[in-house]
Amino acid sequence: MTRNRHFLFGAGALFVLLFAVVGVHAAEEGGGNPALESATEIFKWINFAIVAGFILWLCLKKAPGFFSGRAAAISSAITKATAAKAAADAQLREAETKLANLQKEVAELRAFAERESAAEVARLRAATLTDAQKIAAAAKAEIEATERAARLALKALAANLAVDGAESLLVKQLNPQAQEALISNFVKSLEGRPN
Repeated sequence: MTRNRHFLFGAGALFVLLFAVVGVHAAEEGGGNPALESATEIFKWINFAIVAGFILWLCLKKAPGFFSGRAAAISSAITKATAAKAAADAQLREAETKLANLQKEVAELRAFAERESAAEVARLRAATLTDAQKIAAAAKAEIEATERAARLALKALAANLAVDGAESLLVKQLNPQAQEALISNFVKSLEGRPN
């Protein structure tokens, strides 16, 4: 393949050189020879045909590969762009779905928080009521204990007062004659008992 190219390039260069020599030769003669002028004109057309043919052959040889490569690159770019657009569309749909569900999730979270808050309030009320009942029971028990202690203290005070009152009454009523009578009565009661 490269041999053919070299051969064609060499042939084209030879024709160009031949045309240049004929042109220079014609210019030297300066003549008005009509045969030479027609030969020069023919060589010009032959040279044009060779150059145009070479350019045309080069375009026909290289253009399909070039254009098919470009078409493949464009097709590949279109395929990649289509895939990227599809991925972007999928992400957009997913984001829109999440956004649409976001309001629903927020409402669900708000309802859950309200339920939890109400349950916490109810639990705190129940705990407060239980604590109040415990405090009331403890206060009642303490009041009862204090009341018992006060009653015992009152009974002890009453007993002390009674003893003091009885003692003062005895002191007033117990004179030496009454004491002798009591002792003699006691001794008589002892005599009648068996030992």
